[in-house]
Amino acid sequence: MVLSGINPEDRKRYEELFKKLDVNNNGKIDLHDLKAQLGCEKYAQSFIDKSDRTSSGDVSLNEFIHYLQDQEKNLRLQFSHLDKNQDGKVDLKEMISSFEELGIQMDCNEAMKLFNRMDQDGSLFISFNEWRDFMILAPSTNIHDLIKYWRHSTYLDIGEDFNVPDDFTQTELETGRWWRHLVSGALAGAVSRTSTAPLDRLKVMLQVHHSKQRISECFKGMLKEGGWQGLWRGNGINVIKIAPETAIKFMVYEQVKQFIRGQENRPMSIFERFVAGAVAGCVSQTTIYPMEVLKTRLALRKTGQYNGMLDAAKKIYVHEGLRSFYRGYIPNILGIIPYAGIDLAVYETLKKKYLSNHTDQEVPQVWLLLACGSISSSLGQFCSYPLALVRTRLQAQTVATTSFNVNVAGISFTQQGKVPKQEPTMSSVFKQIIQKEGPAGLYRGITPNFVKVLPAVSISYLVYELVSNKLGVNMT
Repeated sequence: MVLSGINPEDRKRYEELFKKLDVNNNGKIDLHDLKAQLGCEKYAQSFIDKSDRTSSGDVSLNEFIHYLQDQEKNLRLQFSHLDKNQDGKVDLKEMISSFEELGIQMDCNEAMKLFNRMDQDGSLFISFNEWRDFMILAPSTNIHDLIKYWRHSTYLDIGEDFNVPDDFTQTELETGRWWRHLVSGALAGAVSRTSTAPLDRLKVMLQVHHSKQRISECFKGMLKEGGWQGLWRGNGINVIKIAPETAIKFMVYEQVKQFIRGQENRPMSIFERFVAGAVAGCVSQTTIYPMEVLKTRLALRKTGQYNGMLDAAKKIYVHEGLRSFYRGYIPNILGIIPYAGIDLAVYETLKKKYLSNHTDQEVPQVWLLLACGSISSSLGQFCSYPLALVRTRLQAQTVATTSFNVNVAGISFTQQGKVPKQEPTMSSVFKQIIQKEGPAGLYRGITPNFVKVLPAVSISYLVYELVSNKLGVNMT
């Protein structure tokens, strides 16, 4: 099939895009090539189905050019509908007005996100070239389908609880689609945490037992004491607390967002998202913190010490009192600020860097999303890790109590009382670590914590995509 009558500049542009997609450099684009570019197998398959004129399962250069020519015609028609005053460019007001006429429910916040993603030169206008380059590889010219490309950032669960919640549009809140994303995220987190639970327990053991024990020796000790099944101690409560924590964090985050924005319907700045996320994190952590203490105690328990979560909670309450369920609370809350702030700032910086260097329509590849999430989360963990270590050591502290009988009017009561002993504080634990272990002691156990990041985010991504697709929503 020979194509003629094509503008040389257009042909050059098509050929350059084709070469970029042709990962194997074999003169054809297959499903693997497109999936790497679009980040979604469903989109890639749809593109091939529509452009593969010979039904060969891949797309040749001529087929690619033929399809893009038809695609550009449709995109130009759509652009003319958006360009109300026919001046060759579209501003935000024109875009929102046109979407309303098309019956597409989109609030200002959502429209602003789309507009900024297309406006590559920062001119506050969208030219046809920007519109075309943004949508040229989309398997559909339906705007509802195109929204899926940019609507959400990736939900990554690395087993930590300080992440800033995802933003949902007003449309999603009104239609109830938000709960599908939360359910998908919760299930992804459960599978991810369970898969990396041995590494998480290894981290806790190293944090608490501050001897010069190596990682391999600690792991062998865990196996010897509890067997392979013992590697998952504490994982049950770690999974159970995902649901209440996610729900509380989401509700508080939305309330704080409304308070910050007031009557204005505008996008949140990075600092505003950080503030809302930090407040939501503090409230959710305060509510479920006893479960955090239980997780640490269950991870550290010896064989036969507790008969499950309820037995552990009962014994801690009876022997140590209610206060023990909030040991380490202060360093835990303080750790939210550096973790959430750095995680969010680094992720947004990496995202802006990517967008500034990609003027063509290009959906971030899966590996890039995972890399950005891993880097930002790892840096957030590194900066807040000393506080997390002190929190864990305080959670692991037991305060002995003694029982004595009190006889009042012939009736005997059993009274619990603490053995006179000075309880460790955040500052005293910090001082003790510096004196006995040096500054490096503040990062004891961080190696398995970093090791688990990549498998955790990868598993979380895959499970989230699978579940969200089943529920009819997309993660990107």
